[in-house]
Amino acid sequence: MSYTVFALKWRPQDFDELIGQNHICLTLKNAIQKNRLAHAYLFAGPRGVGKTSTARILAKALNCKTSPTPTAHPCQKCSSCIEISEGRSLDVIEIDGASNRGIDEIRVLRENVKFAPTAGKFKVYIIDEVHMLTPEAFNALLKTLEEPPEFVKFIFATTLPHKVIPTILSRCQRFDFRRISMLEISAQLERIVTSEKIEVDKEVLFAIAKSSDGSLRDAESVLDQLISFSKQRISLKDIVSLLGLIEQEALFEITDKIIQKDAKSVLGLLDNLIDEGKDISVLSNNLIEHFRNLMVAKISRGDQKLIDLPAEICERLLKQSEAFSLEEIFSAFNILVNMQDMAKRLDSLRIPLEINLIRLAHNKKALTTSVQPEKYSQKSDPPPAKETPVKEETLIEKTENGQPSISLHNIKDAWQNIISNLERIKMSVATYLNEGQPLKLQGNTLTVSFPKDYSLHKESLEKKENKAIVEKSVSELFNTNLKINFVLSQDLKPAVDNENNPFIKSALEMFGGRVIKQE
Repeated sequence: MSYTVFALKWRPQDFDELIGQNHICLTLKNAIQKNRLAHAYLFAGPRGVGKTSTARILAKALNCKTSPTPTAHPCQKCSSCIEISEGRSLDVIEIDGASNRGIDEIRVLRENVKFAPTAGKFKVYIIDEVHMLTPEAFNALLKTLEEPPEFVKFIFATTLPHKVIPTILSRCQRFDFRRISMLEISAQLERIVTSEKIEVDKEVLFAIAKSSDGSLRDAESVLDQLISFSKQRISLKDIVSLLGLIEQEALFEITDKIIQKDAKSVLGLLDNLIDEGKDISVLSNNLIEHFRNLMVAKISRGDQKLIDLPAEICERLLKQSEAFSLEEIFSAFNILVNMQDMAKRLDSLRIPLEINLIRLAHNKKALTTSVQPEKYSQKSDPPPAKETPVKEETLIEKTENGQPSISLHNIKDAWQNIISNLERIKMSVATYLNEGQPLKLQGNTLTVSFPKDYSLHKESLEKKENKAIVEKSVSELFNTNLKINFVLSQDLKPAVDNENNPFIKSALEMFGGRVIKQE
């Protein structure tokens, strides 16, 4: 007997077996029981979440021979149910929209629609990837779709509903299938391995579920492949080797070293992962997701449903999140996102990741780690105070009307403090502004100049939200309302004050270096 892959062997056969689509199952069962079935349905959603399976189940519900009318609980035993399950029913016609997308195929369909079903009560047309039909084919289908014979039902499935023309959408009842959660996929995989008597570590099932991106079919296919790959008990090492995944433990370790300000160990962990053949782009995406999970854990106190990870992982995320303030998590998130932009400009993945991980683990201005309260008793040393923006008010004289009197000299002296404050708000804004220089102060308008080749920096800072951040930060620092104007200058050269550049300064401090020559 030939082997049946899990994706087919464990395909749901009735509404109660569908995973993760309870809202759709309930609606369809109610429609069947109340005899309020539409003549056309559109099932939209990602791949592998049950669209075609639901279409077949609905077809069985319409044609099950144990009931004179459609039933929400097909018997699975009559000839009609068996033939539909095996894909050989003459009354259920499945069409691949990708390979039958032309007007000629739809004309054939229109001719055949008029013929009554051979054995069942309804003739059901299931068109998969319906968005692939040509505009001419869609138009040819319109009339039939609007007024089909009473014994015909259409079920369309698509992963791209926005490509289905509005005239078709308006004639269908639409159901949106959602991605299946990792917890639901992991639970289904556990049912499969238990039934199949396969020894698999529990964390393996979670890793498969996470890699499937909400597709149960993909997860079942990976499990199938993994069983063929491994001779004995399947371990986490097997799936990491097979799929090149980044282990959850590695993300926790990297974040721990960031908390401990251990930049050298961060580089070592990164180097080990690269030596193991891990994809750097996957690692950077996983780190961004990890800090997202830290944010959600901190806000929700480790709510498993919001994080969509096993309970033990949620507990670890909650504990690790206590080492950060919410602002510090946002700052780290911004640094990692901006790292991907840097990677595109440099056409390199490793260098930007190294630079930004060092910044997170070393530069106190980029990320100041808050201290966990439980490490300090009331009678012992108090926790260190958090950094606060530097205020220059004491250096500014007041005018007769009480408004601060500031000069361009005051702003130049405080420029690095302005950059540092912005790093805690939005790192990309601080990075761009760091390349500019205060040029002149006229009234309440400060002009910041950039070298002529730095138009990207100027344009980025002129965006409404970024400009507002800069103006607010500078105004608060000097306790007065200031407007900012950004210009390009032919005479201005790129800043080479390497010793005061916050990024270069971090590298100098880390490696004990010094600037030998500036040009």
